[in-house]
This record gives sequence, structure tokens and C-alpha cells, in this order.
Amino acid sequence: METTLDIQHIEQFIRDGFVRIGNAFSPELAREARAILWNDLGCDPGNQATWTRPVVRLGMYSQEPFVQAANTPVLHSAFDQLVGKDRWIPCRSMGTFPVRFPSPDSPGDTGWHVDASFPGDDPSDYFKWRINVWSKGRALLMLFLFSDVGERDAPTRISVGSHLDAAKVLAPAGDAGLSAMELASAMVALPQRNEVLATGKAGTVYLCHPFLLHAAQPHRGAEPRFLAQPPLFWKREFEIGQPESDDSPVEKAIRLGLAM
Repeated sequence: METTLDIQHIEQFIRDGFVRIGNAFSPELAREARAILWNDLGCDPGNQATWTRPVVRLGMYSQEPFVQAANTPVLHSAFDQLVGKDRWIPCRSMGTFPVRFPSPDSPGDTGWHVDASFPGDDPSDYFKWRINVWSKGRALLMLFLFSDVGERDAPTRISVGSHLDAAKVLAPAGDAGLSAMELASAMVALPQRNEVLATGKAGTVYLCHPFLLHAAQPHRGAEPRFLAQPPLFWKREFEIGQPESDDSPVEKAIRLGLAM
């Protein structure tokens, strides 16, 4: 099977923490998915007066358009290249959708953060979920664009190379790791990195290192933004004692961060 990513893409992922794949799934699948989401939003696509909140969070989505979008040959090839063949579990749900609407109001959720990946002492309290240096529970963070996203359409902000800083911060915490809030607080004190915006046409996917610092922002455009950020789960997690030559790019990036 033809591979999705070339050596420059792999090097970019290790260095910068993400790679952008255009046309990862079809515009037709994106339209079908948006129709399902609009039905659940309870507002009128053609009447902006019904768009009364800056962000609406919708629940888990496992209908066929979402599952097909997450499991194209292009993406499966990229997962093999970044995580390792037979080391990831196919995505069967898109998770939650933070649908962002044009609004002068603050959405109240624009802080920089790394997504937590495994539960703490109370699994029902997501604010206490954790991240550890071996990325327990998460192989990739993924940003699926189900609508066209320009610079004014609340694109996700990405802190380039911040995954390397996160690895270094997480290392002293060992297997227990840190909560998302603890990690974010520790990283605020580090030098600021360059920022890019996750823009693109519907069907674009950003495959990101699980330690990548990212943030939402207000919507100043004209049309609602539909984006999902499901995790890709490990089937066989990072093995601390394995030879470095067997590392996937996700693991190489962690080792690079620890060595810096």
C-alpha cells in the first residue's frame, strides 16, 4: 500500500508535533456528518438569529459518516507510519463536537492545554484525568475538520514544538503523571513557542502528538465551525525498555524532548 507521509512529514511531526493531511476524507462525508450535527443542534442553519451561543458541545458520534471519515486508507496508512503497524485501535467514534458559532462573546474555553488520557482517583471527574510521560491511553490527538475553517473561523491554535517541552515536564512525575491543569500550569512558565492555526477545507485532518499544547479561540467569521478531536488509542503502548531503533515517531519525539 502507498504510504501517506514522506520523510519530511515524519521529521516535521517529530520536530513540530503535528502533520496536516488534506483530503483525508471526502467533502461528501463531511456534508453528511454536518447534516446529522445540525439536526442535533436545535437551531436553523439558515437563520443566524437561532445561533445564540458561542459554542455548543454535542455528544459522542458513531454513525457511519463519522466512522468512515476516521478510517480512510489515507489515515490508516498515516497511523501505521506515526504510531506503528498493529499498535493502534481503529476509531469507532468521533467523540464530542465543540461546534463554534460566530459571536462577540467569549466561549470561556480558550486556555492552552494538553488533552488528558487516563483517569485519576475518580474516573468520573474529568478535571482529574492525567497525562504521563509514556502517553498512557493515547497515541495521537487528531483534529478532524468537518467544515471549511479559515483564519477567522475559530481554528484551533497549535503551539509548535510544545510536545517536546511537555515530555520534559512530565518526566519527573513518572507513571502517575500530571493532571491537564497541572501540566498546563507548569508549561506557562516555559518560553513561548511559535503558533500556527489549524485551518483547511472540510476533509482536512491534523494528526498531532498527544503532548501537543493547543487552544480554542473565539469565532469571528461567518459560518459555524464543525471540528472533532478524537483520540487514537494505543493497542500496544510505548515500551520503555525497547531498543530506540524500534521507536515510532510518537516515541522518538518523546525521547527527543527528554534529551533536550
